[in-house]
Amino acid sequence: MPNTLVRVAEVTDETPAVRALRLVRDDGAPFAPYQAGAHIDVTGPTGVVRQYSLCGPPAESGSLLIAVKRETESRGGSEALHTLTEGDKLEIGEPRNLLSLAPDAERHILVAGGIGITPLLSMAYQLHQDEAAFELHYFARSRAEAAFIDLLEQRCGFGDRVHVHLGVPRADQPAVLAEVAAGLSPASHVYTCGPDGFMDQVTGAFAPVVGTDHVHIEHFTAAEIDTSADRPFTVELDTGETYQIPADRSILSVLTDNGIDVFKSCEEGICGSCVSGVLEGKPDHRDQCLSASDKAAGAQMALCVSRALTDKLVIELY
Repeated sequence: MPNTLVRVAEVTDETPAVRALRLVRDDGAPFAPYQAGAHIDVTGPTGVVRQYSLCGPPAESGSLLIAVKRETESRGGSEALHTLTEGDKLEIGEPRNLLSLAPDAERHILVAGGIGITPLLSMAYQLHQDEAAFELHYFARSRAEAAFIDLLEQRCGFGDRVHVHLGVPRADQPAVLAEVAAGLSPASHVYTCGPDGFMDQVTGAFAPVVGTDHVHIEHFTAAEIDTSADRPFTVELDTGETYQIPADRSILSVLTDNGIDVFKSCEEGICGSCVSGVLEGKPDHRDQCLSASDKAAGAQMALCVSRALTDKLVIELY
């Protein structure tokens, strides 16, 4: 899938560590509407590809908005994007979704921690446009560290549906979340993004009320995986080709080395680019992109990190 050349039209420092970039197509054409909660691949100045959530109104065709948090211990992607100025050019991929709004929800609760506000902001825009029942709860350490705080409080038009929680210690957050959960029914859906420990607390507070499958999570970081007990297995494509996957290799790497074209990006189980269908066998899910219900169904898997619980998998490449 070809990338699109874009130009940085505006740079805004939302916090000392978070920079918002407004992107326009270099050819002047409009963007197509995207689904709320989507993210894009961004190829930075150093050639590093990273995924960033789209945080503007999904129907806005003139530009796309992303926010980049500078991570000093990253592999250089975020640092490079923090050097950009207006007029600089980037390549981006097509929007795709791992976090989507449930069409049949009675009420939507958006719960963001820190930079996790980015995908939920686009969802709030969509819900506001649809006149749906929703609340946005935003937890940040301080006002200075809360990206888009002025937008949320003054300019977005969401009104009293925005609840900002500043400086709430992690130990006190469950009580705040439980109070929100108490007003919900099993027909409600909850969407959360932020640090893993924060999202664990959100799940713990809301899942007993709305059900685990009604809590939707967006991860920004890869899970740590114990590979000490990994064993080899066989993968057969639906076209008949068979490949042996050694204990120390991923399905994705073996297929790529054999000339099989598999769409890929992060290769860490986060972005969902390499998710493919499972026709036979039982996958050992190790990704952070498929939902709990998707993993339980066993009909899809992320080829970059997940393995097999059976001796053989038959897969269909998307």
